[in-house]
Amino acid sequence: MVTINQAINLVKNSIQPLSIETVKPVAKAGSYKLSRDIYSSINMPPFRQSAMDGYALNWHDKLSYTIVGEIKAGDNHQPILKKGEAVRIFTGAPVPDTANTVVMQEKVSLKDNNMTLLETIDINKNIRHEGEQVKKGQLALPKDTQLTPAAIGYLSSLGIDQVHVYKKPTIAIITTGNELVEPGEPIDYGQIYESNSSMLLSALYGLKFYDVIIVKIQDDYNETINTLNRVIKNNDLVIISGGISVGDYDFVGKALNELNVTEHFYKVKQKPGKPLFFGTKGHTHIFALPGNPAASLTCFYMYVFTALQKLMNNKADTLKRLKVSSDSNFKKHGDRPQFLKAIYNRNSVNILEGQSSSMLQTFAISNALVFMPEEQSEIKKGDKVEVILLPL
Repeated sequence: MVTINQAINLVKNSIQPLSIETVKPVAKAGSYKLSRDIYSSINMPPFRQSAMDGYALNWHDKLSYTIVGEIKAGDNHQPILKKGEAVRIFTGAPVPDTANTVVMQEKVSLKDNNMTLLETIDINKNIRHEGEQVKKGQLALPKDTQLTPAAIGYLSSLGIDQVHVYKKPTIAIITTGNELVEPGEPIDYGQIYESNSSMLLSALYGLKFYDVIIVKIQDDYNETINTLNRVIKNNDLVIISGGISVGDYDFVGKALNELNVTEHFYKVKQKPGKPLFFGTKGHTHIFALPGNPAASLTCFYMYVFTALQKLMNNKADTLKRLKVSSDSNFKKHGDRPQFLKAIYNRNSVNILEGQSSSMLQTFAISNALVFMPEEQSEIKKGDKVEVILLPL
């Protein structure tokens, strides 16, 4: 059995980032991470742009101007303005080189082709200057940038239609157990509805991992070996739910050994989630999570999350932790470190009832876990505790 820190370090040290791939069009690269620096091939803006609807003018020392034309967004003509002349202009339209300021339309009065300023103005106002956001040849986004919707829009505005990114893993979720029934189907005495696959799939989707399959295995040794062998060969990450214990019908551990999966650890000194397995075979990383739902999800957040971030070359590879005051009292039974389902409220945290490893009801309303170390046996209201924020 390993400690929590030993388990996390074994996961980190066993995983290298996946290979690099090209994503086109760039709109499909959201949530990927850049594997190369990106340099701009144009100035942005590519020309002097009007920042608003109004009038571009060649300033002189009088308040009256003659309007000599109009420029809309997309127009490519370049009128030459004399002192005291102006053109009607719209947001995003090119500002003539002979114009030295743009005045907003609310600050003028009009009569025929004559415009009068309602107040004095300054030079170079309301103009987006060529290259003020990024200049041609400058670094637009550095390697390792996470591609948010804003980053996708920015790259598209530079004319970039494809990007080099770290490949996202192909993932398989495997559920085991003859007692499991699909939600919506009739259920008999002794059976339960299978929930872990949908729970883990939702957690993966929430983290922007979409290349996921779900595979179900009955409690049969040969089927377990054959299915695991196929799935391990075809995926970067395999998450097994249940069957890792040592019961007569728990075949996962035996099958992994038969398939020569390298074991990095089996069993972690923690509650919930003690019967956790992590191993590798070739390029594939394998987690066998406990079958109890709350234990399974806790292990996902503590260990599988870290593996996913390492595969994507993310430096922030563990969930955010902070210290706040407890609004609750709690007594721990046993000497194992414990992860407690809780609700975090900015400056404090409320530890919930129902901490059993099989219970999801309290986990369903939790947004955090409170970590209770091995040496601590009790939390009193007002004590500072360590909170792990969940990525909801």
